Amino acid sequence: MRARPWNGMRVLDLCCGAGGMSMGYHLAGFEVVGVDIAPQPNYPFTFHQADALTFPLEGFDLVHASWPCQAFAPVTAWRGDRGAHPDLLTPGRARLQASGLPWVVENVPQAPLRPDYLLCGTQFGLNVRRHRAFETSWGGGGELLPPCWHRPGLLAFAHKGERAYADAMGCAWMTNREARQAVPPAYTHWIASQYLTHHDTTRVAA
Repeated sequence: MRARPWNGMRVLDLCCGAGGMSMGYHLAGFEVVGVDIAPQPNYPFTFHQADALTFPLEGFDLVHASWPCQAFAPVTAWRGDRGAHPDLLTPGRARLQASGLPWVVENVPQAPLRPDYLLCGTQFGLNVRRHRAFETSWGGGGELLPPCWHRPGLLAFAHKGERAYADAMGCAWMTNREARQAVPPAYTHWIASQYLTHHDTTRVAA
């Protein structure tokens, strides 16, 4: 994927991690700013180490949030205690809803959100089985994607290769450990196209 020319819009990526989601928006033509509570030395765009629940939202055209998934992810139940992880999704989504801005919330399919889009790496030709649900302020719809194709040989979350998982995700600037917490840029590259289609349709209707 090649980055498109700047589309004149800015996106704020809350809980950005090392920038998998941010890269997708960049490739779609957005100026990207990331926020995370933890340092992110490999984040490739403008970064602020701050609390995503209080960081100012003004000045952005779109807000994306990937609240920590440990409270909902099956892997947490296998390896530890879900109750040890706070639910930031519920207050975080409420904040976005009250902001009046267009927004996207991403999390694991088991999280309590409306799956306007349910995406997997295999839908984008990636050698990765990684499902993520996206709830959006515009409610979904638009371009359809092919169904998942869980063929033999896919790299799942449990893969521990030194570079294999990061490279297969399209996150070559990350460490493999960072990639295990990331989502392929292809997902938000596609989500951004859905937002832009909705934005253009709404502007014409107005």
